[in-house]
Amino acid sequence: MEILWFLIALCMLAAVIGPVVLRRRAGGIRLVAPGSPDAADPADYGFVRQELLDVRMPGPDQDLEDVLEVVQRSQDWRAAAQLLAGTPKDGEVRWQRVQAFAGAASLELAQKPGEGGRWLRAWRAEAPKDAGGAQVHAEFLVQQAWRTSTPGTDDFRIILEEARTVCGEAALLAPGDPVPYITELAVARGLAYPEAEFDQLWAKILDRAPTHMGAHLAALSYRSENWHGSREAADAFATAAAARAPQGSLLAALPLFAVYEHLPEVNLVQGFYQSAVVTRAMEGALYAVHAARPDDPMLAHVRHLLILFLVRAERWSEAMDQLRHVDGHVGALPWTHSQDPAADYAVYRALAVAGYEANGGSPATLRG
Repeated sequence: MEILWFLIALCMLAAVIGPVVLRRRAGGIRLVAPGSPDAADPADYGFVRQELLDVRMPGPDQDLEDVLEVVQRSQDWRAAAQLLAGTPKDGEVRWQRVQAFAGAASLELAQKPGEGGRWLRAWRAEAPKDAGGAQVHAEFLVQQAWRTSTPGTDDFRIILEEARTVCGEAALLAPGDPVPYITELAVARGLAYPEAEFDQLWAKILDRAPTHMGAHLAALSYRSENWHGSREAADAFATAAAARAPQGSLLAALPLFAVYEHLPEVNLVQGFYQSAVVTRAMEGALYAVHAARPDDPMLAHVRHLLILFLVRAERWSEAMDQLRHVDGHVGALPWTHSQDPAADYAVYRALAVAGYEANGGSPATLRG
């Protein structure tokens, strides 16, 4: 009977604050006070309206946002090429910008089939030797495979095989740049590379960027799906990377991403998100966030995942603190696993606000 009442309450909540996509990574939420989300208003905290949330990137990058606006308005690729040409190969920013350009083209194509994203096609046709264009094209194909086709089908395999070819072209155009190899990690996951082949790819990345957080996240996804005993292998990989992480590195948050990779489809165990394993992973991620540079480009990724776990653990004040830092952008896990990232994020944001206010919080106390 308790489970039945929970499901009824969840349905009522969905009717009020928007559609909730119930899938492997959703579930296990208990409200502090019945009906409280109805009274709580995220706008009171200065949060961005759902329809204005930016789904292209995890956090602000003004240069990227400006260039994306120019490219999408004019359908001229040259501003994108110039931005990537001036973005250093080391670090995380180039990888994120490649992802954002590819994601923008993919969304355009979804909205206008056959027409959207023509600037990317022109980029590749008019500047086939441009390394940035090749990298964006490879990432675009990867995103198309995962978004528009079913893993294991012929269409899925064909798109990823093409992505693999373009990754090779991009690597030749930019020796020393880890991005083409990081993109290929998603290909390795989808095509289930043999372990030896994956190890060769991973070694190339470690030679170029041994502490690259984005690369470790992509490798974690491969290990979670393709190794025998995948959960144990993924956990061991994440724990080892966190232990080796230099001071201030967000790799210390990797165990939380490993937990996320293996969340149960439906969790009915009371206190699961207060368990020792989950709590330890959350504390590691919170420590990493506090120790990281404020301008670390991967910081928003960790904050977004923390929001999901903190809300499910009913740690409302801490969830609100993470929301305060990232609100406005939702282009990161866990929201990007949804068909509607903005709606999924808005649900968790409303839950955080409701729980915060039900326990005595207010806009004034959050600002304080």
